[in-house]
Amino acid sequence: MFNKLSLFLILAVQMSFSQSKIVGTIFDSNKDTVAFANILLSGTNTGTSTDNAGVFEFKNLSAGSYTIKVSFVGYKQTTKTVVLEDNQTLKLSITLETDSDLEEIELFGNRFEHPDKIEALTRLPLEPYEQIQSISIISDKVITQQGNLTISDATKNVPGVYTFATYGNKRESMSSRGFRGIPILKNGVRVHSDFRGTGILTDMQGVDNIQVLKGAAAITQGVATDLGSPGGVINIVTKTPKYYFGGNVSQRIGSFGQARTTFDVYGPLAKTENVAFRVNGALERADGFRDGISSDRFYINPSLQWKVDSKSTITLEMDYMDDSRTPDLGTVNLAGNDTNAIYDLPYDQFLGYSNDKSLTTNSTYSVRFDRALTEKLTLKAAYFKSDLDLDDKGASLGSVVNDEFGDPIYNQRKRGYSVSTRKDANSVLQFDLVGDELKTGSVSHSFQVGFDYRTTKYSTKSQRITTIDTIDVFTSVNHVLPDNLNFGSTSLAGSKSRALGFVAQDVITFNNWVKTFLGLRYSKTQTIAATETTESDAINPLVGAIFTPVKNANLFVSYTNSSYPRTGTRLDVNGNQLGNERFDQFETGIKTNWLDSRLRFNFTFFKINNKDINLPVYDENWVATGYYQKGGNDERKGVEVELSGHILDNLEVITGYSYIDAQYKEHTSYVYGSAPLNTPKHTFNAYANYKFKKKLDGLSLGAGIYYTGERPINDWSSGAVTHEGIVPNQEPFNVDAYTQVNAQVAYNFNRHWNFRFILNNIFDEIGYNAYRTSYINQTDPRNFAGMLTYSF
Repeated sequence: MFNKLSLFLILAVQMSFSQSKIVGTIFDSNKDTVAFANILLSGTNTGTSTDNAGVFEFKNLSAGSYTIKVSFVGYKQTTKTVVLEDNQTLKLSITLETDSDLEEIELFGNRFEHPDKIEALTRLPLEPYEQIQSISIISDKVITQQGNLTISDATKNVPGVYTFATYGNKRESMSSRGFRGIPILKNGVRVHSDFRGTGILTDMQGVDNIQVLKGAAAITQGVATDLGSPGGVINIVTKTPKYYFGGNVSQRIGSFGQARTTFDVYGPLAKTENVAFRVNGALERADGFRDGISSDRFYINPSLQWKVDSKSTITLEMDYMDDSRTPDLGTVNLAGNDTNAIYDLPYDQFLGYSNDKSLTTNSTYSVRFDRALTEKLTLKAAYFKSDLDLDDKGASLGSVVNDEFGDPIYNQRKRGYSVSTRKDANSVLQFDLVGDELKTGSVSHSFQVGFDYRTTKYSTKSQRITTIDTIDVFTSVNHVLPDNLNFGSTSLAGSKSRALGFVAQDVITFNNWVKTFLGLRYSKTQTIAATETTESDAINPLVGAIFTPVKNANLFVSYTNSSYPRTGTRLDVNGNQLGNERFDQFETGIKTNWLDSRLRFNFTFFKINNKDINLPVYDENWVATGYYQKGGNDERKGVEVELSGHILDNLEVITGYSYIDAQYKEHTSYVYGSAPLNTPKHTFNAYANYKFKKKLDGLSLGAGIYYTGERPINDWSSGAVTHEGIVPNQEPFNVDAYTQVNAQVAYNFNRHWNFRFILNNIFDEIGYNAYRTSYINQTDPRNFAGMLTYSF
């Protein structure tokens, strides 16, 4: 009996040692590991998931054949069949393929990975859904789907973001939450450094995503050195390499003589697949809807990435654009500034000179280094640089001509001419130590500690002739510029600044339903102008909390402020400097996601006050006294609503609405309760794309509707301000609201060929984007384009 029992035990031990296991690592197409992917042994109830390093393991398996199923949202399900022998440890490497159908129109980019360079805005290892701030991200899939070619086209998908002005279609200046000309960054660094927020031009071919952070961003971006900074920032992120070979070339032909060729090529450079490249480019020429308008552009965007080892990555990028275009003076208003009588100028009427030209050259460079110190700690270093050159030559419209009785003849205007150049050089050096869900007892911390050093420098040179001739917009206009122009004196301007900032943020997760956000930034800025050097410093806090009463619903509330040092050296009646102005922001709302993050709904209420303004003081005759006082209250408040994602597997939507109540509530220069120029109370956007299946497989239809409400063409002066077309005590008229309806049809012939037809402004509704009375520029009339793309 004892011998039989011993034999049974020996056999049992041998069988236990003969059992085998499967160990594997899951990668994505960029050779990065995929954490928390679902792994199932088909035909069994055995399953597991990958750990933080993308590794899974099945132990104690018998010899035999197994089919492994791997699934993860945003990737196509992958199966792999293996044969396992006795006493074998089988090691697998499985690469998931991105599900292009799910990614194709994801407003927020990749759901479970951070959009590229998002840390340039937030400095935290959190998804936009998890952030305390209002962040919207437009992926390149949306840009391609809608055929967007401008910043304005793309950001129409974000509620509360609208065009402030185009300055004769020379640049794009965007606004948000009632603040004019919010800063536009490229790869985390501003391109145009002037505080007026006159915008930039860029090409959409190299754009990976566009990140819009609405509201005060001082905690990560520094003090508010631009007029629009408290309203938010727009960050344009360029494309980076991929570790598999692919790309595409396309040809677009459209209205107004447009011909645009683009290409995108990417892939690994070495057999070890630790070095990859990417090159994007575009070549375009086009006329305008108005006679006499044309443009030419060259764009190139190369990048290189080196995975030094399993923990370190270096990414090099360059972005270069050379744009030449004819500026368009637009049209005029055929009445006083209190009456909307904008003249629908015929398209064959051009009010400038034939040699008017605006030249823009912009180049940006970046070096990024990421080093994983541990599974939870990462060191990030980055250097970004941008250079901008502008060369503008063009006509300008002056004052209205009066008749012999002194009455204005609004269709007759004095025309002048000006030449100007501008050079900008900006840079950011940034270091961050980032912790992702580090535990201290039962509490988890996601934190960031870092500093940034920012430099800006610009110089301008301009000459102008106030009046060369007089034109009548009702008759033919002479386009020949006279010889022997007699310019006045040359105007020179410029400044440079440097700023050092220290930032610390901590997101403390107490349990599944509450987390707090604590942040603090110290900024020190020095500005060197021709006649003086000023210095200022500021401390800006961020305090907030997120509550999760039910799964997939985050209630958030936050307070932050930003400092505005530009007028800090103004003196009061006693000769004392008034110091920085400050903007205070309160924000609350809800962020939700449903259907396994395929559908998102966000609601935000914001209130931004500037009760700390350095206001000019006037006497009883509205004559400036030369000194200033603290006080006032400029208030912006409103709501923003977003619903976007996949309602069905083949139906995607992007919708949004914003209400903005912006008022000068207490101000020495503007009428109480009046709104800042170009601020619409209402904006609305809705876009849907439907992808057919079965018999019509490969066909997709998309359509969007975009509404911009009426808005004042100028500020309403209470008697003090008289410049730039402002008439004291005269309420400016409202520019009419307008709605644009666009549609797209696309068909994939096979995995290589795609044809897309784009029809914009279907109902030919005309709107206007005006900068005071200097530029009143029409939106594009109905236009179309066809685009053929070959992917490889």
